[in-house]
Amino acid sequence: MSFDTTLRSDTLVARHERHRVLRNTYALLALSLLPTVLGAWIGVATGVAAALSGWVGLVVFLAGAFGFMFAIERYKHSGAGVALLLGFTFFMGLMLSRLLAAVLGLANGAQLVMTAFGGTAAVFLVMANLSTVIKRDLEGLSKWLFFGAIVLLVGGIINAFVGSTAFMAALSVMAIGIFSAFLLVDLKRIVDGGETNYITATLALYLSLFNIFQSLLALLGIFGGERE
Repeated sequence: MSFDTTLRSDTLVARHERHRVLRNTYALLALSLLPTVLGAWIGVATGVAAALSGWVGLVVFLAGAFGFMFAIERYKHSGAGVALLLGFTFFMGLMLSRLLAAVLGLANGAQLVMTAFGGTAAVFLVMANLSTVIKRDLEGLSKWLFFGAIVLLVGGIINAFVGSTAFMAALSVMAIGIFSAFLLVDLKRIVDGGETNYITATLALYLSLFNIFQSLLALLGIFGGERE
């Protein structure tokens, strides 16, 4: 077998692997929406998340989210990783229900939720297309985006006690920008073959989409909400 033939064979294998990871990631990402919606519905119906206010709710959210993410990364090479990821998305839906209930309590709440969902889908489509045409390596952005995410986390913790609407709006705008960029970087990593585990890839994309949706919903509720 010649060198050129071997090279072409290796290229085909690598391309097949990238397509497999991307296909499995998109499938699992779509599946993850089901427990998210279920968790959100249960949370709105029961008010369980709304009952967790102040530092109690913050501790439950941080402990649950980081606990799930640690476990998912640990078992990302087995079926348990998929089960943990779906459990995580259910938990995140449950935590989202407090904001959802507040927005749905507005006269145009259902419309705002659908607008936020449509906006999130539009951001995903734009970033997915950009990830296939941009040739530049975007990995250098990761450390700056990570720093931005830490700033958002600290700001969110502070605002959980301050309760400033203006500060929440500012954080939401920042979050949309930061997590849209995260989405692009993570999608390009998958497209380029830099990410080979579809569970890890799905977790990264889900976190970005969740934060974009949540931030859009918060902004729409603040500036577009109609009181009954």
